[in-house]
Amino acid sequence: MRRREKAVTDIAGLEQILWQGKVCQLAISDLPAPYIVSLSYGYRDGVLYFHSAAEGHKIELLNCNPLVGFSVVIDLGIVEGEQGCSWGAGFRSVVGHGRTEFIEDLESKRTALKLLMAQYGEGDFDFPQQAIEGTTVFRLVIEEMTGKQSRV
Repeated sequence: MRRREKAVTDIAGLEQILWQGKVCQLAISDLPAPYIVSLSYGYRDGVLYFHSAAEGHKIELLNCNPLVGFSVVIDLGIVEGEQGCSWGAGFRSVVGHGRTEFIEDLESKRTALKLLMAQYGEGDFDFPQQAIEGTTVFRLVIEEMTGKQSRV
């Protein structure tokens, strides 16, 4: 990273961003260009969890190539300046890459869905068996990630 003073290098700082974030962008291999989707997610212990419909372009691509890039950004707003060149954006972000894996076991899917819900609110969430069976759940095992913050 060119601007070392903006780097978030400790795992606690990176995890704080992942716990506070609300949307994850996945970059999935496709032709002629990467396919990028925004998803809700849950995070724990170096793994991002997602849910999806059972079919669609995203699922087809992940079945062909499970390697993905990701980005989570916490928008802290625009910082105005006296001149156009001195304006900027406040943010905290994590970018990285890893391997996706589909979760088939119903109890593991239930746990992942609870982690996903915990990202957005407090409570003891439960899900009907039929909903769990009809939902595709996958995880992204993070292999590498870096963080950046600006105007915090």
